[in-house]
Amino acid sequence: MSNDFLPEPLPDDPLPTFAEWLGHARVHSGQPNPDAMVLATVADGGRPAARVVLCKQFAAQAGYIVFFTNYQSRKGHELTRHPQAAVVFHWDQLHRQVRIEGPLVRSPIEESEEYFAHRPLASRLGAWASEQSQPLASRATLEAQLQATTERFAVGTGGTVPRPPHWGGYRLWIERLELWVEGPGRIHDRAVWQRSLQRSGEFEFTVGNWLATRLNP
Repeated sequence: MSNDFLPEPLPDDPLPTFAEWLGHARVHSGQPNPDAMVLATVADGGRPAARVVLCKQFAAQAGYIVFFTNYQSRKGHELTRHPQAAVVFHWDQLHRQVRIEGPLVRSPIEESEEYFAHRPLASRLGAWASEQSQPLASRATLEAQLQATTERFAVGTGGTVPRPPHWGGYRLWIERLELWVEGPGRIHDRAVWQRSLQRSGEFEFTVGNWLATRLNP
């Protein structure tokens, strides 16, 4: 078990530590799916909903993470109505966990276009073929939708697959970040940082200074 606990005093800015941890998880041979994070949203009536998505970018200087999805999915509708979310990274092989909370904005179109263009062909076709979160009569129906999409874009004869207008990225701006390190006998190391965010543009926030607090495990 790691004893690489958080420093004392705590750093003024937790984002470099988060960047270091994420980078370590990505190169650690024993840690599967290092970019996987549980995304929690708020449904109507205040009910929580959670699922696993992939972190595709961390803008350390600005302080946001990016994931991509279908805007017409359940989580997309929930984020439209309640643009706040929480995520959890749990790297069990490294005995570390990161929790993030904050507001979301949709990514600029250029960001979504660039990422979509580099996705595998099958994933690009799937983004068109699947009406994510909608009822489906059978697996055969989904396969027929995929075949129709393949024919629509003439994939077999060199056609291209553009980004669907209902598919793209979200930027989750980090308002609250918690770092956790596993310790023996459940005496873990845990601290939280919080800052104020003020919307300053379609995709941007003006950020305040971090306030750090150690927490009991």
